[in-house]
Amino acid sequence: MSYEMIGKLIAKFDIVQRTETFKTREFVIEKSEDIGGRVITNYAKFQCVQDKTNMPDRFNIGDEVKVMFNIKGTKWNKSGVDNYITNLDAWRMETVKINTDNSFNDAPPDFVPSDAPGDIVDDLPF
Repeated sequence: MSYEMIGKLIAKFDIVQRTETFKTREFVIEKSEDIGGRVITNYAKFQCVQDKTNMPDRFNIGDEVKVMFNIKGTKWNKSGVDNYITNLDAWRMETVKINTDNSFNDAPPDFVPSDAPGDIVDDLPF
């Protein structure tokens, strides 16, 4: 199952060569939400593996990004005690463009806003 999260990139860490054939890299995004007038800020640390470790290089600290990721969990037993770890494995990152001018850039070409000036012709047969 795949998930996505939008937030501000606040940290990028170095690539770590875990074994001769396995490498990882971590980065953090900050997500703030206004819940009933109270702003809650969360920090999510993601992991990239193998050929995805260079993915954060395209982005700058402070950029608003969308991260697509999978949740992976591992269990291991050490000295008779079960241990667990959960990773947010990022597999794609995109820049988020925030439209603040209230324009209709994403609307279909024939879209006319209801408050547009001029005569609107209703040529529907019903």
